[in-house]
Formats: sequence, structure tokens, C-alpha cells
Amino acid sequence: MKVTFCASDFPNQVGGPYAWLPRLLPDLRARSIEPRVLFFSGGKIKKCQSIQQVKQQGFPHEVSTTNRYTRQRVRWILEKLSEDPPDVFIPNLLVPAFYASHWVKKAGIPTIGILHSDDSFYHAAVDQFVLGSPKYQVSKFVCVSRFLQQTLLEKGVPQTTIPCIPYGVPVPQDTAKPPTDKLKIIYLGRLVEEQKQISQLAQAFCRAVKEVPNTEAVIYGSGNASSSVEKILAEQGKDLPVRLGGIVPNSEVQKYLLEAHVIVLLSDYEGLPIALMEAMACGVVPICLRIRSGIPELVEEGVSGLLVSDRQDDFVNAIRRLREEPHLWKKLSQGARSKIEAEYSNHFAADLWAELLAELVQNAKATEKIKVPRFFVLPTVHPAFVQRDPRPPALPRRLVNKSAYLLKKTKQKLSN
Repeated sequence: MKVTFCASDFPNQVGGPYAWLPRLLPDLRARSIEPRVLFFSGGKIKKCQSIQQVKQQGFPHEVSTTNRYTRQRVRWILEKLSEDPPDVFIPNLLVPAFYASHWVKKAGIPTIGILHSDDSFYHAAVDQFVLGSPKYQVSKFVCVSRFLQQTLLEKGVPQTTIPCIPYGVPVPQDTAKPPTDKLKIIYLGRLVEEQKQISQLAQAFCRAVKEVPNTEAVIYGSGNASSSVEKILAEQGKDLPVRLGGIVPNSEVQKYLLEAHVIVLLSDYEGLPIALMEAMACGVVPICLRIRSGIPELVEEGVSGLLVSDRQDDFVNAIRRLREEPHLWKKLSQGARSKIEAEYSNHFAADLWAELLAELVQNAKATEKIKVPRFFVLPTVHPAFVQRDPRPPALPRRLVNKSAYLLKKTKQKLSN
């Protein structure tokens, strides 16, 4: 069975979906499934972690760095698929790939979208590609958490269309050691304000290490709020044991986690946070904000971690409890690891994916080759897709831009 995924990757990009795919591919191959990946990227490919991992693992893949607009990307996807047709196509979370699915389905090949998170983009993707025009509906839409699946059920989507397949993470032989001299607290993920509220987390770390003796904190990751975090640590964290740890390669995440005692996630919303799952697999105790999505499925208060109501007093008190109650840390560490072993291991998730793919292939009826139309008429851009569905400017604007570019070039030649 051949399966083609679509994905995006960028230099030094971190985050759950970027770590998930390279980990899933070897488990699919072990189940006699041949994966292939079509990547869209920008910048230096050598610094794109997902692309490099897929390359090192020896999986077939191709990378597009020049196709800027949605129509160009749809054409590129269909050309690559027509050269080597898969048994199943997984557009994943890319808008151009969702549009390309229309022509893939016409050839009798099933398609699968993936709901990774609880935000406006993903809800719009559901409206467009699950509940919208049948022309662009995918065959299945996998939800990575039960909460996301329930959200779609409440919208009237049939359960047969939206299977729940959680991310899987490796469970290492080693486990985190109990804290002795210091309680080490970490955050690992994107340094962004939207969703992660990273500035508030940095402030919470500064306060915790100041008020709770024998604690230290490290923030690992990258993102557009890195400078804000640096400023907070320089001002509020001056002379305190709190620092930025830089980017952690996806392949080395658990090595860093095994050196920690507590992982913190104080997001506004989540899908199913992979960094948190990896930490729990290592026996690192999670402290998370009490939110509706993602977290409740992983962290049970007092059993597999601690849930807090705010990023201030309640959070600091949770850190204090783990510092002052070693038996509590040990109990939660064991509970966290047991949770992942039972429900979220790599093998568990890969088995579910293999079952879904086999079901789709068994019921598929390939009727013709994938056709690449000469012209594409696509739906108007959904307001939630503005950043992910780039369209070329109208002809008059393109002429103005071209004229301005030529004028600039002429002036440069004359000045030289």
C-alpha cells in the first residue's frame, strides 16, 4: 500500500505536527505501508528538521520552494501524484492539498485531512472540507483528540467520517530521576503569544524560581516572541536561575526531557500537545492550565499531573508542592508515564493508522488516472485561510507592481 502525505516545513520550525510525521513514517513502513511526503518549504532546507529527518530515514520525498501561490501548489501536487499515484492521499493541514484532493478523489483515491488543533483555522477547514461543497470534501478527517472529535460530532459530522487517532510518542527505557538538590522546570515548544502565551509563561517562571527555593527553569524553543522572552528574563529574571535554552532538535527532545522534573504548558488552547506527551513518557510531571481542549485527556489532577487555574498564584503553589512533597512528585511521575504507555505510544497510534488506511483502500475504487487540469477554478479565499491560501493580485495590481519593479531596476542601472 502506498500513501502520500503533504506537509510544510521551515528552517528551525518547532511544534507538534512537525515532530509527529517523521516519527509516524517508520512505524507505517514496519506495517508494510510505503509512505511518501510532498513538502512545501521556504529558506534553507538543511535547517528544516522534518525534511532532514525524512531524508535521513530514506523515505521518498520532494520539496517545493518556488511555488508561491495556491494554484501553483495545487498543480505541483497533482503533477507529482500523477507521476506516482498513491493508494491514499493525506493532505494533512495544507489548504492547496485540500483543493488538490478534488482531482485525486475523481481518480478514485481516498483522501484524509487531519484536525491538529482547536483554533479558527482548523474549524474553518472543517467547515470548508467536511461540511462544505461535496466537491472538496475529504473521505475522512482524523481528529488527534477526543475533544476535537466531539466538537465535530456536535456540528453534525457522522462519526464514521471523523475517526480519533491520537499522536503517538516513544516511551524510553529510562525515566526522569526524582529531584534532589534542585527542581528543574522546563517549557518546550513554540515561543509565540497566540495560543502559548509565552510572555506570561516567562513571567510565571521568573516568579516561581524567585519564590520557591531550590528551583530552576529553562525555556526551550523558537518563535516570533523570542525577543519578548529575552527581555522578560533579562529584567524580571536577572540573577535568577531561569534562562532560554535554545532550539532542541526533534530527535533529541527526550534526552533533554530526561534531565527535567516538571514540564509546564499554560496555553489558551491545544490539540494534543506532543511535547507534553513526550515529557510524560519520560516520567516528567506536567503542570498545565485548566483548559477545555487537549489537556484534560492527558492530565488527571493528582494522578498524572497537576492542573492550575491561573498563571500566577495557583501556578507558583503547584511548583511549591512538587518541591516540598517528593512523594507527590514520584506518584505523579509514575502516573504520567503509565498514561502514555497505555494510550499514546507510537505503536498504539500506528496500529490505528494502519487499520484506517487498510479500510479505505479495501473500499476504494480507482477508476482513472489523476488528471492535471489546464486551468483551476478554486473557491474564493476563506477569511481564516488568508495566510495559508495565497492568491496572485488582480491583473491591474500585477501590472503596477511590475512597472514599479522595472522602474527601480532602470534607476539602479542609470546610477551605476
